[in-house]
Amino acid sequence: MAETVRRMLVAEGWVVDVAHDGRTGLEKASTDGFDVVVLDIMMPGLNGYEVVRQLRRAGNWTPVLMLTAKDGEYDQADAFDFGADDYLTKPFSFVVLIARLRALVRRGAPARPTVLTAGSLTVDPAAHLARRGETELALTPREFGVLEYLMRRKGEVATKAEILRAVWDVNFHGDENVVEVYISYLRRRIDTPFGCKAIETIRGVGYRLAADGG
Repeated sequence: MAETVRRMLVAEGWVVDVAHDGRTGLEKASTDGFDVVVLDIMMPGLNGYEVVRQLRRAGNWTPVLMLTAKDGEYDQADAFDFGADDYLTKPFSFVVLIARLRALVRRGAPARPTVLTAGSLTVDPAAHLARRGETELALTPREFGVLEYLMRRKGEVATKAEILRAVWDVNFHGDENVVEVYISYLRRRIDTPFGCKAIETIRGVGYRLAADGG
């Protein structure tokens, strides 16, 4: 499969280098200055999750497209949490692969830290850890999801509908006020015990997490 992809990319004018195990891939991606990395998950040595995690922790923001046979929604969520930029499952369309690679190259390599910060508030999605300073916060999965979403949009206003779409199941048809309930829960966990006010209510619009963490 690697050789097939290489030949097709070369035929389209790309300059391609191939690594057949995770450790070699990590070394090449760390030192050779690629425009984009195509990465499998199931590799000997280091798996794809660990490769992209180590790249991001080292401050390497080269765009990464995961090209893999693992098609579960949790597999995809893990890939994005570890720092991947795109995800394509096998079998795949070569036309779509090329289009996505071109889009990633156009986007470039802006910094996308895997640990989200707002003042003394930090969220590590991959490790599923949230802290206020040195204190680990005990959050339910739903509370963590709401906080992560607000952290990714810190300084911006998020509506209840946007939070529902991002954190709840896409088929959820309940009352939007459930978001208000979870915002209240979060405030009790991340703000009240620390004398902070990270989550602001923008009346009639939604909620905003202060960029300084409150």
